Amino acid sequence: MPRGGKKGHKGRGKQFSNPEEIDRQMKAQRELEANGGVEKEEEKSSGSDDSSSEEDINKKKSGVEGLIEIENPNRISQKSKKVTELDVNAPKELSRREREEIEKQKAKERYMKLHLEGKTDQARADLARLAIIKKQREDAQKKRDGLKKEKEAEDSKSKR
Repeated sequence: MPRGGKKGHKGRGKQFSNPEEIDRQMKAQRELEANGGVEKEEEKSSGSDDSSSEEDINKKKSGVEGLIEIENPNRISQKSKKVTELDVNAPKELSRREREEIEKQKAKERYMKLHLEGKTDQARADLARLAIIKKQREDAQKKRDGLKKEKEAEDSKSKR
């Protein structure tokens, strides 16, 4: 048995919401939505931006926010935009990672272009190495040709 005056919660009865309470809450929610839509239309037709923005601020503040004014420059309020307000043609702002990735790709393409033109240090080193290898192969080919000619000359002398 557990010590202390605490009892288990397993034997407690369950609490159910009253159906009348649920209906009352749903009606209140519908009325708020209906009144909210009417007020928005009235604000658009009135044409005064200053009064409507003050009303919006007063409406939004509830609880402690209504009592304390907060001036936080880092706080960003989420505003939902309508489809008609969205500008599809506006340039999309890239994140830091996306920007760095694009810059990296561009730098790599620039380097490859210079490399193919033979203007980078690595390309010069590769071309120098290739030139040395070509020269070695040409010398080896000349040597083989010289040995072949000597062998043919010996064979022709020995056949006589």
